[in-house]
Amino acid sequence: MRFQNINGLMVGVAMAALSVCHGQAFAQQPGMPPSAVGIVTVNPEDLPIINDLPGRIAPTRLAEVRPRVSGIVVARVFEQGAQVKQGDVLYKIDPAPFQVQVDSAEATLRRAKASQMLARSTADRQEQLRKSNVASAQNFDDATGQLAQADADVAVAEAGLAQAKLNLQYSNVTAPIFGRIGRALITEGALVSSTGSENLATIQQLDPIYADFTQPAGDLIRLRKALEAGKLMSGAGEAKVMLSLDDGTEYDQPGKLLFSEAAVDETTGQVTLRGEFPNPKGDLLPGMYVRVKIEQGVEKGAIAVPQQAVQRDAGGQASVYVVNADNKVEVRRVTVERALGQRSVISQGLKGGDKVIADGFQKIGPGATVNPQPWTPTGTAAADAAPKK
Repeated sequence: MRFQNINGLMVGVAMAALSVCHGQAFAQQPGMPPSAVGIVTVNPEDLPIINDLPGRIAPTRLAEVRPRVSGIVVARVFEQGAQVKQGDVLYKIDPAPFQVQVDSAEATLRRAKASQMLARSTADRQEQLRKSNVASAQNFDDATGQLAQADADVAVAEAGLAQAKLNLQYSNVTAPIFGRIGRALITEGALVSSTGSENLATIQQLDPIYADFTQPAGDLIRLRKALEAGKLMSGAGEAKVMLSLDDGTEYDQPGKLLFSEAAVDETTGQVTLRGEFPNPKGDLLPGMYVRVKIEQGVEKGAIAVPQQAVQRDAGGQASVYVVNADNKVEVRRVTVERALGQRSVISQGLKGGDKVIADGFQKIGPGATVNPQPWTPTGTAAADAAPKK
């Protein structure tokens, strides 16, 4: 038993010695050439501030189709889910009662015009007699008043005829806007009322289309203060807005920012913003969840490194490996402000001219001598990871 304990102790000592020797060899390695590492020389640059925010798709216009006269629906003309144009007939209400009203109004107008003709003749005759001093002034005044009343009766009859024709026209329920119509909410034979609350169908205009998204009010305030302090530049022209769908697919049509809400939602502390996007293929539908990427300024003199260059310890502290003037590796603690594509924007810990290791971490350690080589990104990282010129 004692012999076994001695053997175990000797094995442990030997392993510890090997570990020490291995560490010394890693730090020194006199017989080995310096390890080649890929580096990125950081330089201050103007980088856009792009925020990724949650949003929902909404139609640019929404119209509920409602009847303007009361009656029995005799036909549904449209195809559910189809595109309709403004003025297209959607439903037909029984026109017979309205045609009767038109005929009655036309007869009333003819009678009023006949009375007007008689009153005008009487007034003209009284005017001639008045000039000849044959008729009294009272007769002339009566004739003039009857003509004025006849003119008013004609005007009333004409208005009644116009109203009757308008009701007859309204028996064809038409589309108030251009867009895609949904399902029919009533069927033929239904009684509809102009004073009721029934909705016959809904039309939504989907091209262009809106994306409503929210941002914390504190973020907007910080951006505005940074802009006032000269730390940011405002983007030229309209703010750039891009969409990505719920499955991560990028929407290929860029949009424009229309407005930001003037008030903060007191329950969420969020400000609502709205963007407008072309939707020629109808890929975006109302109610869809999307992610909105909006450029809200340009940070002057920012420093960015490839995301793979940033290492984090168990506590979440970020650091990078930097090659000093003697080609030795140093560990530099940094503060990551935000992500920009495949790069991380560093707010503290780096300065212009620092050489940050982006490739070859497995072969090095703090204090190791390395052979720095310019790092060339590959694949999808090439466009984002390389510093912008």
